[in-house]
Amino acid sequence: MASEKVAVVTAGGSGMGAAAAKRLAAEGYKIAILSSSGKGEALAHELGGIGITGSNQSKDDLQKLVDLTMSNWGRIDVLVNSAGHGPRAQILEISDEDWHKGMDIYLMNVIRPVRLVTPIMQAQKSGSIINISTAWAFEPSTMFPTSAVFRAGLAAFTKLFADTYAAENIRMNNVLPGWIDSLPATEERRQSVPMQRYGKSEEIAATIAFLASEGAAYITGQNIRVDGGLMRSV
Repeated sequence: MASEKVAVVTAGGSGMGAAAAKRLAAEGYKIAILSSSGKGEALAHELGGIGITGSNQSKDDLQKLVDLTMSNWGRIDVLVNSAGHGPRAQILEISDEDWHKGMDIYLMNVIRPVRLVTPIMQAQKSGSIINISTAWAFEPSTMFPTSAVFRAGLAAFTKLFADTYAAENIRMNNVLPGWIDSLPATEERRQSVPMQRYGKSEEIAATIAFLASEGAAYITGQNIRVDGGLMRSV
């Protein structure tokens, strides 16, 4: 049982999180999924894994997922942190409450499960954590203000985590998607991408699978753009 590879995916009920779960399952990982919609629990069962319907903003729900994963398989090799959608408004019209909500959705969504999983990975002397961020983390857009602000913070957190835990063979990297097919498509957005198309959720999942693999064993603390060249000059 302990020789099986195990991946935990938060906010994995749809979109890029679900695509990551499917790709990792196809590569032989046992899959545990947390999602608030119930879709993640259904997907996990479809993939032969385990699922919890709950929130990545709840320490109790995350603890339940980690405990269930450990009781089933005894290890966690990969943690993939996805997220929902945070508040959007003109920059000075965002309330204190919505800024805090944005922090919960885009930054604490990573910090909470990482606190739970890191000691497990320390005991194993290995682990890979991959966070789904955004192409706009370093060149913010007024379209996604809370996402851009807190995912810039996530980039700093990731570098600090990598500095602290790299010597224990625990890696953390961020994937920065641009316009992906899980979002509503517009011609204007498509034209803004040098490759002239939206990316596919499966392409994000493939990058996540690579970062989880032994082929990426020397990569940590990085922010990897998967955006069709959208932010090529940043």
